Amino acid sequence: MNEYVKNLNRLEFVVTMSCTGRCKHCSEGSHLDCTGYIDADKAAEAIRKVCEKYQIKSLMTFGGEPLIYPEVVCAIHAAGTEMGIPQRDLITNGFFSKDKKRIEEVVHSLEKSGVRRILLSVDAFHQETIPTEPVKYFAECVTKTGIFIELCPAWLVSKQDSNLYNVRTREIIAEFSGMDIPVGKGNVIFPSGNALIYLKEYFEEGKQYINPYEDDPADIRAISFEPDGVVLNGNCYEKDILQILDEYRP
Repeated sequence: MNEYVKNLNRLEFVVTMSCTGRCKHCSEGSHLDCTGYIDADKAAEAIRKVCEKYQIKSLMTFGGEPLIYPEVVCAIHAAGTEMGIPQRDLITNGFFSKDKKRIEEVVHSLEKSGVRRILLSVDAFHQETIPTEPVKYFAECVTKTGIFIELCPAWLVSKQDSNLYNVRTREIIAEFSGMDIPVGKGNVIFPSGNALIYLKEYFEEGKQYINPYEDDPADIRAISFEPDGVVLNGNCYEKDILQILDEYRP
């Protein structure tokens, strides 16, 4: 086994870079011209192959807004469920439709596919362009299933900081207080993408910020599949995922 990936235990899928939000803090920058989504069959095939060789403990889907393509999300989680991956998470802003019947259908499909936990992104940044009501209805529907859901806010500077964005985030979280949905630790905004454009005054000039999501390239624990099939130093649409893992060098 390749020594650089011998500790691999997590699979991540960027389902699409298309998004229903236009957030100032987004590390990926503008999503205005983003189209396309990951091939569900190729993603499922990669999951099955990797799980035959590695002890995968965690699978996550996110975006963009992954629930623009719920069938793809469900295919990925169904494969993860089939292969016995214990932790199966979805990050979503909860806004993919205003139609209540469609929201109910998607939530039912997520439960059926085996999604175990939903991290719902609600905060001052998301709700600046995303309406709250359909998000609340989505959350309400999820609470009626066996899926665990928690709010996952983005904090600016730190959770304790009293800047106006954090104040607004706390107000938005309060709007969900009657739904008995726990609030997770969320994340502190990293200076990248849109954050460097719209929020630069909140970051110290010259300070070295550590990206909490980056692996040691010589000890890969998680691999992330992009919508175009890119993963590590290869592309799973063009080459077998196990070959990509075997050939990987930092």
